[in-house]
Parts: sequence; C-alpha cells; structure tokens
Amino acid sequence: MENITLPEGMNKETLEHLMNPKNYGKLNDASCVGVGSDEKTGEYVIFYTKLEGETITDVKYATNGCQDTVVVGSMFSEMIKGNSIQYAEGAMKKMHDKLGGLSPKQQICADMVLVAFTASMYNYENISNGKKEEMHVLKMNESCGDK
Repeated sequence: MENITLPEGMNKETLEHLMNPKNYGKLNDASCVGVGSDEKTGEYVIFYTKLEGETITDVKYATNGCQDTVVVGSMFSEMIKGNSIQYAEGAMKKMHDKLGGLSPKQQICADMVLVAFTASMYNYENISNGKKEEMHVLKMNESCGDK
C-alpha cells in the first residue's frame, strides 16, 4: 500500500479498517447482544460482547450499513477488546473525538456502532437481573436518511 493515493479525508488507519475489517461477524458464545437500528433506512449494527466479570474478552459486530459503519465497528471493537467495561465507556467518547470531522450522515452511521454496544450492555444488565432477553434493541434518534 506504499504508492496508493488515499481518498481525501482518509488516513492509513481508516483504509486498513475498511479493507480488512477486524472482529466482523457473529460471536456464538456472546454474553450479551445489542442492536442499534435506523428504522428509516433499515440499517442496523449488531454488537456481540463476551464478558468475564468486568472484562470484555471478545467482541464481534455485524452490519448492513455503509463503509463508515464498518470502519467504526472495526476501530471501536479493536479499542475495547481485552479491556474493562469502564474503559469501553471512555472509548466511546474517544471515538466521538476521533471522528469529529465526519459529515452529519457519517456521524450517525458511526453512532450506530456505539448505540449497538450500549444496547449490548443493557442486554447484559437485563440478563444479570434475571430477565430473559435474547438481545436488546435501541432505535437511533436520528436517521442517516435525513442527512
């Protein structure tokens, strides 16, 4: 990839996550599953989280969303894998800061990943409290179809 001219606004890290997404797919032994859903466009992110105590031992995500969603899913999942839930909550803010230059539509696509992770944490909390819930779904407040 040495002599490739990157598209405007794209850095090498973003290109790497786009061309070789990390942690993409289904995690069959997930402790909790969350979905971020854009009802207007039909796009979604499913976030699978495996926990041992407060440590995120494995994560995967799946989406029918755009390339921005895939890139953010790859970047965020790599950031939090092997870290604590508390670290992951801080990583969500870091992702927002890191992605500050996105268009409003791109930001909503990126937020869908973070909403799906948050939904997985709600799912974990619900399961821990005895509620039978296969996954927790959170609907996006804004739609990328509006931008």
